[in-house]
Amino acid sequence: MYIHISRNIYYQSFKLIHVWIIGVTIMFLSIATAFLGYVLATVITNLLSAIPYLGGFSISNATLNRFFSLHFILPLVIFLLVVIHIFSLHLTGSSNPMGYNRNVYKIYFHPYFTIKDILIFVLILLFFIFLICQFPYYLGDPDNFKIANSIMTPAHIKPEWYFLFAYSILRAIPNKLGGVIALLISILILYVMPLYNNCIKSNKFYPLRQLLYWFFINNFIMLTWLGRQVIEYPFIVLNEIFTLSYFLFFFCLPLSYIY
Repeated sequence: MYIHISRNIYYQSFKLIHVWIIGVTIMFLSIATAFLGYVLATVITNLLSAIPYLGGFSISNATLNRFFSLHFILPLVIFLLVVIHIFSLHLTGSSNPMGYNRNVYKIYFHPYFTIKDILIFVLILLFFIFLICQFPYYLGDPDNFKIANSIMTPAHIKPEWYFLFAYSILRAIPNKLGGVIALLISILILYVMPLYNNCIKSNKFYPLRQLLYWFFINNFIMLTWLGRQVIEYPFIVLNEIFTLSYFLFFFCLPLSYIY
């Protein structure tokens, strides 16, 4: 999903406003679903302690019931949005690397891409079946096999890898509320991108935009790496620098359209 979003940023696919907004919503709800399934981590659950009707200031029965209910319901909402996302895409037609708009340059989705997608789906499914049947714990965390101890907290708590970039942004701001707001904005800012002047469809012919794009990708990778590090110097300073750079990308990108 991250790769799909990043590719569409490169090719300026946010010109398809409805498709883009639905796609970003799918990603946001997917992150929320994974987050709600991660509710047993107290340090992360406390981020929502200020929001009413989601339980108390600590993990209680009400918190578990409501969070796990949402964790079960949201995938059904995501499935519906995926159907709408694909339907909206077929109404307008997808973009392409060269930026052509005329339908004469396009080819039909079926059967050309249908066969390719089915093949890739089958290969990925076979890979997952092999991984689950032969190496079920290969991607697991060794800490999951430790005996639970309620009076001892691990020295360094960190979320799964797909949360690390947001976790880095959260840690970059000392204030708890400010960190949560920055975390949300880091994802919701994608909704602003259709407002950019995207008269040119692709970054392929604009070196400055390509430079900004790859700077953003490397910045994202660095935030993911920093999220795994302990909270000490120099990681604290690097965290703040790359968090600032992350948001600067969205402000610098519109300026690149004047060149």
